[in-house]
Amino acid sequence: MKRPFDLIVLGAGSGGLAAAKKASSYGASVAIVEGDLVGGTCVIRGCVPKKLLVCGSSLLESISYAPSYGFDFDNLSIKSEVLLSNVRKEVHRLNELHENFLKKANVELVKGWGEFKNSNSVVIKNRKNGEILNELEGEKILIAVGGKPKIPSIPGASLGWTSDDMFLLKSFPPKITIVGAGYIACEFACILQGLGVEVTQLVRGERILRGFDVELSLALTDAMKSNGINLRFGENVSLIKGTPGSLIIRTSKDKELNSNGLLFATGREPYINGLNLEQSGVEIIDNKIPVDFESKTNMSNIFAIGDVTNKINLTPVAIDEGRSFADRNYGESNRKVNYELVPYAVFSQPEIASVGMTEEKAEQLIGKNNFIVYRSSFRPLSKSIPKKGSKCILKLIVDKDS
Repeated sequence: MKRPFDLIVLGAGSGGLAAAKKASSYGASVAIVEGDLVGGTCVIRGCVPKKLLVCGSSLLESISYAPSYGFDFDNLSIKSEVLLSNVRKEVHRLNELHENFLKKANVELVKGWGEFKNSNSVVIKNRKNGEILNELEGEKILIAVGGKPKIPSIPGASLGWTSDDMFLLKSFPPKITIVGAGYIACEFACILQGLGVEVTQLVRGERILRGFDVELSLALTDAMKSNGINLRFGENVSLIKGTPGSLIIRTSKDKELNSNGLLFATGREPYINGLNLEQSGVEIIDNKIPVDFESKTNMSNIFAIGDVTNKINLTPVAIDEGRSFADRNYGESNRKVNYELVPYAVFSQPEIASVGMTEEKAEQLIGKNNFIVYRSSFRPLSKSIPKKGSKCILKLIVDKDS
């Protein structure tokens, strides 16, 4: 028997949770479907556990400054297995917390993997055996299933890890090769180096963090190199062989590297396989669900937010998309998400944050003679006595006419 709801949300990640709770607060009957832990990428295998690893990793740098402040530590050791275990415990605590939040918000959590039966009906299945557990009917359906890591099609790719796998390791390896130049690659390179792992990072292009301000990208490159990370530009992985824990990695320059592990940080893609979208009538272009500025798909009753869409794929954006969707459809507001000024942050060491145009983008759009760059570079107070570590860079780009 079909169970009717005003709204069915597919995916209990940041965006889906925000939409479900907000819609319920307006009196809508809401079901949220999730086959994994509640919390989504950010809480379960992304921002939160990664930031916890950053906190642990950065301690080593702080301890290296300790003698300058009169402290003397002997016989220090890093037990990554303890850190990883504690991170997993915290993730499970947050899962339970989010489940309780749903109960308090009067949102029904339906466990299992949802797929479309038609444009108004969703079948809930056990992914392991295909058993149908439930069937729901919704006046509106919101797709918020998020994304998943991409794995390149190369020989031996199955021997590599993705960012999801990193949080499930019992301990980190002595030596690792990281493939990629974006947020995830740079963040894990810094985290692992800070935890005593020997890190080599293969970057296909000529710089890291493409799309970020070039000056910030180069500053982080210098900091990573000075911390001991082996950055190899213009080089990619072409083949992996060996056994888990003992890999031989061949690169595009026909070089061979020995490594205890390899992390693919080569981008993410929408997690739409298994949704049976063809039964819903929802259009897919370039493996993404195109939506308008009200998060509506080509089907009038089906909406999509977050990493499955052709908009900006960031957690705070998905949350705002979810809330504004609920405001428009169940509240009295016609608010839309403003995609113009979205902050970006990278949990590297040192960390990077940016909002607004880069210097390169400003030059492209308004010309280099029409804006002023204010910048300051200095050593933070915490590093003034040790007199080592990366400097802080502040940069402000101002339109002359503003």
